[in-house]
Amino acid sequence: MIDPERIAATIVELAAARGADKTICPSEVARYLGGQNEDMWRPLMDPIREQAIKLDGEGAILIKQGGARADPETLTGIYRIAIAKGKT
Repeated sequence: MIDPERIAATIVELAAARGADKTICPSEVARYLGGQNEDMWRPLMDPIREQAIKLDGEGAILIKQGGARADPETLTGIYRIAIAKGKT
């Protein structure tokens, strides 16, 4: 399994590269870390969610659903990740 710190760093790196006011899909992070084989990247989705929630709490990123900021404490379903303002 990939180190949580590497997952967190990759989330921030990819979200920052996408730019302000744009989002990335968690599966983009998973594919970046695990490659295109679904058997390799799919198991990364839960650890990515955990790190995204942590990073949102730290103010590094924003978790969004339906274009609006989501509450990381009650997050369920599909979400997107944006870099927090001033972090690019």
